[in-house]
Parts: sequence; structure tokens; C-alpha cells
Amino acid sequence: MNNGFGLSAATRAALLARLNRRREDAPTPESPRGFRELPGQREMALIRDAAASLDLENPFFRIHEAVASAHSVVAGRDVINFGSYNYLGLNGDPRVQAAAKAAIDQHGVSASASRMVSGERPVHAALEAALAAHYQAEAALVFVSGHATNVTVIGHMMGPRDLIVHDAAIHNSCTEGARLSGAKRLSFAHNDWRAAETALAEGRRSARRALLVIEGHYSMDGDIPDLPRFIEIARRHDAWLMVDEAHALGVVGARGHGVHEYFGIDPNEVDIWMGTLSKTLSACGGYIAGNHELIHWLKHSAPGFVYSVGLAPTLAAAAAASLAILQAEPERVARLQGNTKLFLRLVHEAGFDAGTATAHAIVPVILGSSIAAARYSQKLFERGINVQPIVYPAVPEKAARLRFFLSSEHSEQDIRTAIAALVAIREQAKG
Repeated sequence: MNNGFGLSAATRAALLARLNRRREDAPTPESPRGFRELPGQREMALIRDAAASLDLENPFFRIHEAVASAHSVVAGRDVINFGSYNYLGLNGDPRVQAAAKAAIDQHGVSASASRMVSGERPVHAALEAALAAHYQAEAALVFVSGHATNVTVIGHMMGPRDLIVHDAAIHNSCTEGARLSGAKRLSFAHNDWRAAETALAEGRRSARRALLVIEGHYSMDGDIPDLPRFIEIARRHDAWLMVDEAHALGVVGARGHGVHEYFGIDPNEVDIWMGTLSKTLSACGGYIAGNHELIHWLKHSAPGFVYSVGLAPTLAAAAAASLAILQAEPERVARLQGNTKLFLRLVHEAGFDAGTATAHAIVPVILGSSIAAARYSQKLFERGINVQPIVYPAVPEKAARLRFFLSSEHSEQDIRTAIAALVAIREQAKG
């Protein structure tokens, strides 16, 4: 699709020449103790200079002055917000806030040390029991960070004689954990279960143990895996299957219970369920659900748990309250999925590329150019719509996009306003 915001070859050449002159004219740092030679610093500076040359504002780190739900307040004005993981509108729900405040009154703000050192709090046990029950698992364990959950669990569980096979679109936390483990790591083309089986077959014979890692709902593309196929593959090749449900809990399945509900599969068919508390559950942290043996081992040996402060009691209480509301009010999930279905249909009708997105919560609008994505984001913000661009190197240049996060709290008018704005900006660019 011609989005009207690409650069011609001549314009690109002129821009690069101008930026190169800036780099050559820039003063050389006098102190060897400076930080200009850190990995990626030169590239970041080049991107920053290029954006300034094209009059593009930095769309990141905007200050939100209210709860970031379907709407937010930025720089004193109301904006329609498509940049939040608050999928079911539970961040800001009075019941969730009341639970968090009660935990503060009883336990204070912090756990004050690791749980092994400072002792347990009832809110930790209650949340872990609720998460285990949600997945029909024997036990669960919560960590202070979602990213650190994958890093420490994968990095600790696997070793140099092992094999990790993962989707090419897997989250950075999983690849960092794999790198830390020292295991042999093979990636397969996104959502291609045949390629996953080929990779497992290739590396399994020489590996002591094998781990297959996928996501329940992919945050860049808004699609889901064929879970039954991946279960079959893991069993056939004697591998553990780990599913990252960060964006799937509260989103996928008729009641938002996750990708296992969508396929009607016993969750015990998956060896390790991972998720975060910062999306649907409106808190912060991560969790692992599985059998007693795994959870007991992690609780007593995983570095990111044993040597980290425990999850703040207020966050544990907020997450437990959010999970209870999710389970009691499936109509929130229905509204979310209805909004996403409408948004996706209108995106297609308007002639934009949404890739392989399914109607759950995340819809990319692929524009094929980082400059186009940044310009669309800026012009949408000028029209009172907040959505972030995803640009190279986070995605390949030809896959640069806007990434829309839908909420159960968006109105039909919010959605139609956003699509109309996309169309108007495209037509303006053509003119």
C-alpha cells in the first residue's frame, strides 16, 4: 500500500549526507569515561538526528495525567488511548483500588526483602492459589517483574547441554533467558509449527533436555498459535512446552481464560504457564504455574526470586482482585473481543494491512516504513488519538507499523474516529 509518507531515493540520500556531516562536525568526547561508545549509541543518535531533520516528535515517554484506559489525559487534554494494556479496564476499577489500599493498610507498600528472608504475606499465597486454580495447575509462583520471570526461569532451568526452540516473534525476555542459559537456541518462522518440529528434530538428539517456547497472543502481530499442534510436537520430541500468556490472559477464549480455553484443551497439557500481572491483572510482576515439583524448585533456587525483593503486597492484592473480576464478569471479555472485531473489520475495509491479526486485543496497522509509522503516530496524536509506532529495528523496516491495543472500555465512536483519522491522514499524504 502506498501510504504517502515514504522518502524518495534522492531525499534519503540527501538526508544521509546531512546526517553524516553532523556526525563529522560533532566534537569528539574528551573523557575516556564517557558513554558514547556503548552498544547502539551511534545508531540511537542517528535515529534521533534523522527524526529532528524530518520534524518528527518523540512519541515515547509521554506523560499521562490520569488512568490510562480507553481514554487518557496527556498535556492537559483528553485523548483516545490505544497505547495501554488495560484490556478489561480493571486498572482504576474501585474494587481493585480498594484491595490495593487494604493491603497497604495491613502490610505497608513493600515486602521489604525477598520472601525467603522477610517471610510470606497472605496476599502472596492467595494470588498464587488463584493463579494455580485458573490453570488447573498444582501450584504457582509470582515474581516481582514479568520480564525477569522469563529471564530467570529459562536462564536457570536450561543449561549448555540443552536445547531451546522458540518462535521467531517471541518476547525479548525469553531470548534473554535463553542467552543466559547457554543452551543451544533455535528459532522458527513465526507461528509455523512445521518449522518448529523441524528445529526440534534437528537439535533434540544431541540435547539433554529440550524446551519449546511460544506465546498465547503475540504482542507485535496480534495473532495466536495453533496450540494443539505445538503440544503434539513437544510430546513427540520429549520437550517441555512453555506458553507465555502475558497478552492472552483476559483476552483469548470466550471467558478470557487464555489460549487453552480458545482451543478447548486441558491446561495440564502445557508444562509451564507463564504470564504477567501488568496487563489484564492491572498490577506489576510475573508468574509461573505448573506442577508442585517445578514450583518448589523455583521457589528455593531461581535467582530472580530468591535474591529479589518479594512482590509488593499491594500489587499482589490488586492482581488477585483483578483475576476475581475477570472470572466473575466475562462480559468484559465479550466487549473487548467485539471492539477488536469491529476495529479489525474497519481496518480491512479502509484498505490498511493488519497482517495476521485475529480479533482479540491487538491490531497492527502495517505501513511499511518507519518514517510513515512515526508520521502517522504524530498526526493521529494531533487529532487526539494516542497510538505508538513500532519501527526498525524492533521490526523489519518493511513491517514498520502502528500497534493498536483495544480495550473493553473503548466505545464504537472511539473506534470509528480512529479509523476515520487514519483514512484522512492517508488522503492528506496523497494530496
